[in-house]
Amino acid sequence: MRHLAVVCVFAGTFAGASAACAQEPPAPIPRFVIDLHPTASMFPNDLQELADSRGLVLGELPGWGFGAQVGAHMYFFTWKALTVGLGGEVMVARATSSPSASATAAAVLAGQPPLRPVEERLVSASPQLSLNFGTAHGWSYISGGIGWSQLSLHPSAEPPGPADAEVLPTFNYGGGARWFIKPHLAFSFDVRLYPVRPGSPFGSNPGSPYVPVLTIGAGVSIK
Repeated sequence: MRHLAVVCVFAGTFAGASAACAQEPPAPIPRFVIDLHPTASMFPNDLQELADSRGLVLGELPGWGFGAQVGAHMYFFTWKALTVGLGGEVMVARATSSPSASATAAAVLAGQPPLRPVEERLVSASPQLSLNFGTAHGWSYISGGIGWSQLSLHPSAEPPGPADAEVLPTFNYGGGARWFIKPHLAFSFDVRLYPVRPGSPFGSNPGSPYVPVLTIGAGVSIK
């Protein structure tokens, strides 16, 4: 009977500990996370002012392209359901246009020069403030920041010009989520808009307008 009582005590203690663990609140968002995202990027191809700023024809502007985002974020304090974070990211996006023979022929018939292949690239770096909602197992966020970008746009057969080297202030804002499938590895996604500020005129070309570039990224996060 004494042995049975000891077994019952240990069983009851273990069951109570398990119940207590089951009732514990989820772990909070961790202190640090790194994001690695391949991205699809949408460059505007309907801005006549952008084409004029590089001496291009509107039909030469690229549209969708690809790139990558790398971000690092630290989380400092939690207030109720909200966790505030600070961090930064670097983003690179690139798109090219390859005008079809029919589009080139139509341009020639309209009295325009033949359409050329064009390369467009955006490189952006920015600090970010984020508002996060969730637990260590997964959370969503909205974030934004003000950084700097270089927007390069030129015919593929020609070198970049002075406008392509100009550093321009750039906002970025968006949101996403992370779901941890392993203790230190998560699937994550991010949707973000980069409105690049207008550029300066160079030579006979006017300055570039506001250029909004949309990115959709999905990849992994590491904590």
